[in-house]
Amino acid sequence: MNNTFYNLIYLCGCAVNGTIPSESFISEMDMKQLYAAAKYHTLTSITAYALESAGIQDNKFCTAKEKAIRKNIFLDTERKRLFSFCEENGIWYMPLKGSVLKELYPDFSMRQMADNDILFDTEYRSEIKKYFKDNGYSVISYNQGNHDVYEKLPVLNFEMHTSLFGQAHDNRWENYYKNIKEKLIKDSNNSYGYHFSDEDFYIYIITHEYKHYSGSGTGIRSLLDCYVYLQAKQDTLNWDYITQECQKLGISDFEKKSRQLSQKVFGKALPTDFEKFCNYLSETETEMLKYYLTSGVYGTLERRIENRVADFQKDSKSKSKFRYILSRIFPGMDKYKSAFPFFYKHKWLLPIGWLYRLIRMIFSKKRRNSAMKEFDVVRKM
Repeated sequence: MNNTFYNLIYLCGCAVNGTIPSESFISEMDMKQLYAAAKYHTLTSITAYALESAGIQDNKFCTAKEKAIRKNIFLDTERKRLFSFCEENGIWYMPLKGSVLKELYPDFSMRQMADNDILFDTEYRSEIKKYFKDNGYSVISYNQGNHDVYEKLPVLNFEMHTSLFGQAHDNRWENYYKNIKEKLIKDSNNSYGYHFSDEDFYIYIITHEYKHYSGSGTGIRSLLDCYVYLQAKQDTLNWDYITQECQKLGISDFEKKSRQLSQKVFGKALPTDFEKFCNYLSETETEMLKYYLTSGVYGTLERRIENRVADFQKDSKSKSKFRYILSRIFPGMDKYKSAFPFFYKHKWLLPIGWLYRLIRMIFSKKRRNSAMKEFDVVRKM
């Protein structure tokens, strides 16, 4: 924990709570370091709003805010076009995560978005692919897991989900969301759109957050999303139901701790002094916050490997590292089922599958560099 990260937390809290930061507090901030921290967590736009409320116009932050506004408008426009196509062709759909959460912030552009996440009827996977190709998108990945990715320069990105969790995730999550349509509520203003209940949406975003938290890590934007959602919905949520469902998913402890932490660090009771803030959190809360702060918005390769190696921690660390490397060279069948369905279906050809993965890595500079970086991280652990 350092003063810059504390400043970032304080300003984000001011923005979502409608509080104007004190001039004396801002005058002591290092704007260059603050911008770097905000960018690391994709919180530059919301930080700009907090600064502007105090009369501070910083060029980098203002530019970031303007870009966030434009990108969110582009993503909103393209999402509406896609939904019109779905309506015309009888394809059910549901927006996920950021596109829903951003509307709960004081201003829609406070919550920066990287992409549009959409759950849709898997029976129409090929039709959706054709739609994106016809509209100038590049197919980044298709039929290689539980979501397809489409991009169009300079800023448009769609992740089209056929399920919320796949073979590579916790079996409890995959089974819980297997018959997802049964949990959805029909929109009242269209023919094929759906949404979660407030409770089920919260359960999903917390499960999704924990997926990242326990994998590569996740940044404080996830905590801020939690805080903003609870501020908007907490008085009406059925907590008995939420507790019961979180127990089924194995995330009860994480849900409670992340909820309490989000309310402490972004709530109005946050001390306006760094030294007092350091004593404000318990030791457990401080360690959890440090984990968020050092993960960045999408986590890190080092953290993912550390967590994966820890899963193998039965004997010595060297044996755990060796077991991890073996798992990467010869992954389980779940990996082949989601990423290489042909070899999963024809298991007797698995040795060819191993060779195929090796050749693909050798002749792809991106994959080769990624593999070398991963090996280097494991070696240094």
